[in-house]
Parts: sequence; C-alpha cells; structure tokens
Amino acid sequence: MPTLYWEDDVVMILDQRKLPGKTVFMPCRDMRRVIYCIQTLATRGAPAIGVAAAMGLALAARSIRIKNKDLFMERFAEKVEVMRAARPTAVNLSWACDRILNLVAKSDLDIEGIKALIKDESQRMLDEDIEINRAMGKNGAAVVPDPAVIITHCNAGSLATGGYGTALGVVRAAHEAGKKVSVIADETRPLLQGARLTAWEMVQEGIPVKVAVDSSSGVLMSREMVDICVVGADRIAKNGDAANKIGTFNLALQAQRHNVPFYVAAPLSTVDLDTPTGEAIPIEERDPAEVTHIGGRLLAPPEADALNFAFDVTPNDLITGIITEVGVLKAPYIESLSRAKAGLISKE
Repeated sequence: MPTLYWEDDVVMILDQRKLPGKTVFMPCRDMRRVIYCIQTLATRGAPAIGVAAAMGLALAARSIRIKNKDLFMERFAEKVEVMRAARPTAVNLSWACDRILNLVAKSDLDIEGIKALIKDESQRMLDEDIEINRAMGKNGAAVVPDPAVIITHCNAGSLATGGYGTALGVVRAAHEAGKKVSVIADETRPLLQGARLTAWEMVQEGIPVKVAVDSSSGVLMSREMVDICVVGADRIAKNGDAANKIGTFNLALQAQRHNVPFYVAAPLSTVDLDTPTGEAIPIEERDPAEVTHIGGRLLAPPEADALNFAFDVTPNDLITGIITEVGVLKAPYIESLSRAKAGLISKE
C-alpha cells in the first residue's frame, strides 16, 4: 500500500493515525494541509516526511500567482522556510527543502516550467526512496542470522517511507531471501506505532510478529529470545549518534548489556554532517496529552502533568553498524559516514 502519492494535482496521504482499524487517504490540495499531516503524525517517518515536504512545496509553488520570476522566487523561498519548520528532528525534511530550493535556483525555466519541475522532482524523490530502501534492505539482510528473531522499535517500514521501509525493509529483504525471520515489535508508547503500524505491516507481509511492551526488552534478551535489533533513525549526526523514537536508547542499552547486535537502518539523506554529535540534534517535545490520554480517554489523574519527548539519541558506541543504501557502515562513523556522503563508498 502506498504511503503517499500524486492523484492528478492532489497529494494523497495515508492517515496513519487511523491504522490498523481504517485505511483512509487524506487529499491535500495546498501546503498547509501537508504540514498539518506532518505535524499531527498522519504521515510520519523521516523518509516519508521528506517526500511529503517536496510534494507540499509543489503545491505551494502552484498556489503562487505572481508573474514576475524574481518575486515568485522570493515568495517560494518564504514557503520553503515555513515547510522546513514543520517538525524539528527529522533532517530529511530540511534535506528535501534544500534539494527543491537548489533545483529551482539553478533552473532557467519560466514560472510555469518551474512549477512542473518541482512536482516532477517530488515524484522522482518518491521513486528514489523506494529504490534506496530496497538496496538498504538487501545490504541489511546480509547481517541477519538464519533463523532470527528481530526486535524493532516504533515503525520504520513502508509506512515511514515512500515504500518498502528501512528497518522493516531489512526484515522484508531477509524474508524474501528465504531466511526464517520473525519480529518482536515494541509497542512504542505513547502513540503505539509499533503495536498499530509495525505489527500491521508484518501481518500484511505474512511475517510472524509479536507485540511487546517497551520495558520488556531486558527480560526478552536475558532469556535469549532476541537475536538482533534493527531500528530506523530520524537524524544521524556526523559521529554516528542516532536520533530515533523515544525508547530506542533504552533498547540499545539492553542490547549492549546482553551482547545483542544493534543496527540502525537509514538512507544517507538521514545523515547530517552539519550536526557534529547527538547533543546538537533538536529533540521535539509534543503535547503532554499524548501521554496522559489514549483514544481520548484520560489515564492519569487530571492534575498530573506529563513529559513527552518524541525522540531520544542513541550514542554511536552502542551501534553495531549503520545500514545504508551503499552498505553497512562501521565505526569510526565520522570517517565512514563522511566517505559515504561524499560518494567514496560504492553501492553494494
């Protein structure tokens, strides 16, 4: 099932808030609607957010009625900055904004040509994302034992990307290669992306899956019920520190304690060489009601407040390897990530 796609001049976005109960696509006819989908987690996952941003910018360009090209460019640049501010942690959003902005700046087309160019580029980014994820899955499948129980956190599958997935792309590729794999999906509080989305995707693929509470990873690993950890990322710093959904750091600590390999799967677009370490990654704080309520039902005393950090950072020394479209990168990550971003590591 596609996560997002063009239908004529409308961006159709799968509303992941309603899964697994309902499959509903939200039609977006302007950039504001796309931003709403990003901010409310109707669409989520760093790669998917990047593609959605590009599509939203295509809608933004189409809405500008100015006929003077210089003024058009100024107005479009303003809209790019509005899109860039939609969510702070996932670097793919800024990456997509910069890619579109640079493309437009280099173009000698007229205004209508530029509008078409942006839309075409957003579709190209969607197609590329799926290709990249398949390459990443193939590279990651090589490190998966046979048989293997793979634990993952949040949802890093096709729903979090343009298609196929990052961490779950590794699971899929291992399954397609004939390896006997099964998945333990952390439920991933507070919004249950693991229980709702990862489990749903695995059921659709016919891959055995069990949902576990986030705090059970220690007992699962101590009982040798887990062979490997594979998670996604929303931003990877130059030194290999990786930001991902809150709870990932805890999983990595348990993996280190129990000698379970811990891999991060992410495209190179998620690597931010301008961010030196994880300490510099902005961590989004969301509405405390996401913690105190489920489905509108109050769980905590009404007088209680809540902390709702959406992400945490896993230090690079807890990461066995970073699975990318060009291969599985190893420490020292400053060197391997920089070489990969510079195109000095050929695709495997």
